[in-house]
Amino acid sequence: MAKRVYLFSEGNRDERELLGGKGANLCEMTALGLPVPFGFIITTDTCREYFQAGNKFPGLLEQEYRVALDLVEKKMGARFGDPENPLLFSVRSGAPVSMPGMMDTILNLGLNDEIAAGLAQKTDNPRFAYDSYRRFIAMFADVVLGIPGEKFEHEIEKYKAAHGKTLDVEMSAEDWQAIIEIYKTIANFPEDPFVQLKMAVEAVFKSWHTPRANIYREMNNIPDSMGTAVCVQAMVFGNFGDDSGSGVAFTRNPSTGEHAFFGEFLFNAAGEDVVAGIRTPLPVAALEERQPEVYAELYKTQALLEKHYRDMQDLEFTVQEGRFYMLQTRSGKRTGRAAVKIAVDMVGEGLINEREALMRVSPEHVEAFLHPTVDPEAKTDIIATGLPASPGGATGEVVFSADEAEQVASTGRSVVLVRRETTPEDIHGMKVAAGVLTELGGMTSHAAVVARGMGVCAITGCGSLHVDTAAGVASTHDGVTLKRGDVITLDGTTGDVMLGDIPKIAASSSDDFQTLLSWADKHRKLKVRANAETPEDAARARELGAEGIGLCRTEHMFFEAERIEKIRGMILSESNEERQQYLDQLLEFQRADILELFKVMDGLPVTIRLLDPPLHEFLPHGEEDMQELAKAIGKPVETVREITENLSEVNPMLGFRGCRLSIVHPEITEMQVKAIMGAAVEAVKQGFKPKPEIMIPLVINVREIRMITEIIDRGVQQVLREAGVSVPYRVGTMMETPRATLGADRLAKAVEFMSFGTNDLTQMTYGFSRDDAGKFIPSYLDKKLIDVDPFVSLDQRAVGRLMEIAVNESRAAKKGIKYGICGEHGGDPRSIRFCHKLGLDYVSCSPFRVPIARIAAAQAHVEGSLDD
Repeated sequence: MAKRVYLFSEGNRDERELLGGKGANLCEMTALGLPVPFGFIITTDTCREYFQAGNKFPGLLEQEYRVALDLVEKKMGARFGDPENPLLFSVRSGAPVSMPGMMDTILNLGLNDEIAAGLAQKTDNPRFAYDSYRRFIAMFADVVLGIPGEKFEHEIEKYKAAHGKTLDVEMSAEDWQAIIEIYKTIANFPEDPFVQLKMAVEAVFKSWHTPRANIYREMNNIPDSMGTAVCVQAMVFGNFGDDSGSGVAFTRNPSTGEHAFFGEFLFNAAGEDVVAGIRTPLPVAALEERQPEVYAELYKTQALLEKHYRDMQDLEFTVQEGRFYMLQTRSGKRTGRAAVKIAVDMVGEGLINEREALMRVSPEHVEAFLHPTVDPEAKTDIIATGLPASPGGATGEVVFSADEAEQVASTGRSVVLVRRETTPEDIHGMKVAAGVLTELGGMTSHAAVVARGMGVCAITGCGSLHVDTAAGVASTHDGVTLKRGDVITLDGTTGDVMLGDIPKIAASSSDDFQTLLSWADKHRKLKVRANAETPEDAARARELGAEGIGLCRTEHMFFEAERIEKIRGMILSESNEERQQYLDQLLEFQRADILELFKVMDGLPVTIRLLDPPLHEFLPHGEEDMQELAKAIGKPVETVREITENLSEVNPMLGFRGCRLSIVHPEITEMQVKAIMGAAVEAVKQGFKPKPEIMIPLVINVREIRMITEIIDRGVQQVLREAGVSVPYRVGTMMETPRATLGADRLAKAVEFMSFGTNDLTQMTYGFSRDDAGKFIPSYLDKKLIDVDPFVSLDQRAVGRLMEIAVNESRAAKKGIKYGICGEHGGDPRSIRFCHKLGLDYVSCSPFRVPIARIAAAQAHVEGSLDD
């Protein structure tokens, strides 16, 4: 039988998959000789066994952890369930991947009436004993019995009001005993500590599948199959008295990345008080002032752990009666700017190398450099200031619940979630919010940690703001009232809350960010291009490091008012002569636009796709619009209506579009080729080096390519001959249909490059309309019918398999073909890793995702070399 239970002295940090991140790190700290309260871990394998058995404990599990419990008792010098010398436990979840606050914890486990009285006598501190007992009952009832914690908080508030008290510190032992009697009328919890332990372990297992945990895993691509370990650890108490307390600290500033010890501490407080934001904590420097010896031990410990783990650490610690204890260490969540600064600084300090630094930065971190911030010159109407928990600027309508945030955001409006404090149940609202604002909590509260991890602007501990969730209002000390629907702006960099929509400044880079990108360029093989049609987008893409344009969608050049009228006239033409007149006008527009792209991308390839969408997309559909168009082009409205109706299709995305337009209307392709090569000739005359690549869309066989290539080559040679200029060019195809990928060996002989249009390839492989999939894909994800949205992250099993067949068979048929991807997947890191593995030459993505793609391409290469 596999070992299911490990003492802290039996594991190490490399066993995260088995012991969970929390458990593995507790074992590692124990091995380092740090003051860790002893305990044991029930493995993730056991959690999976529990679920596979239909939510039943595996045989002999209870006997195995009771053996471990006996050894913990000997180590701690106390006994579980013994009123005269009681040992209490915390029971915590610990997944292999950090999921802060997403699963359940029970503290002070092992108390009942008799043991609480014994604890009061042993410690000579009855207030502490009964405070701990009432906390345990409320937490056990919430986590294990499913009784909402609000019921217990409500009873405390009622009691305080009736007895003229406002704060928990004013409550005496007798007050807490009275509260406990009230609690026991709400929750019928078991008196037997061993029954409590079994129920708590089971509750932690079950918390793996709570809605908030499921949402968090979906957001962070964490597999459901991992399961959670359970850490059972001897309790130490920060709420023992004024010489006790609890704290959370980071070895570096998690918001800025500054190499400075950063943390918060609450005297006479349990750990959940700090994490939950129930009280706004003090800076950790307050501990140095009152207990310098404890602070010195903490400081020495954080330095040791950062050096040992070679990463910024997030620490949880407790002080009981002046004695320091370590409860947890893990790699700390950090903002994007902090992640980049820490990675670059640690290379400079010799802790890690460039390749490791690249692996420390996620796509979400990179996006922090690509989002706007509040313009400091435009700041007005500052109504409150809190703690700058997660930087950036956010504007939105005020909402007071996570459900409301989700509802309003679903209409396309931006929201700011305003709460007294957030809880893990708010995760779905935080996910869709532009910003989060809380009255309580510090820089390490739930709101702060989760928002930073998601890249959401957040302000916490805004004490000058009183939030009344039930009434749907928030009011400041100065009398300003915020109601549901009011628009506010958050500055997550300074902590300022402002009325209205305050102007933002475009995202800015940093020296550290540019250093990291330079390392990415050094360590990647994939080239990164951009999808762009305008000079502005092309310039932005090149500024962000694009190495050319991988997709210029020529149809996007026709949507301006003056141009849309011309292309509509061309589509509605009733003779070749009439159509040619419109094409001649469109030629001038297209040539001028493409010339600007060649100039911006001087010396870099520009892949220009021939007209792709169904023609009916350009035409008006409303009666009033048809009448205006008929008047503009001098045709009867009946003619406009008739031709529009004739062009309408039952399934336009599989209809008259792509290369089919070139075959039926070769004159459109002739115009586009003249525009492309005319622009190239003019670019050469102006001293630029254009590198045009003409891409044929939506092909199914080589005969299409040959027919269209003949049109292209004829047009190219005519332009170059008349200009007396030589311009190298390539002709390739966009691989968007399954038939094209399966016949790539035949297509190869007629093209010089293949670019996978994975939006359409996914659509045709799945039979999902990408325009309508939003109506049912959420249900597919919820019901685990698919793991990820295939339009967001490339499906490697089917779509990827088609790509692999196309690359391997075409490469065998013809050497020298270049391969790329230009669908939306070109900016998705997971898809980029697949493209690297497949051996593509480049990925192409939207301009703002170019830095993400550069780093993802480098990470793919680093991962690949580590696998080798």
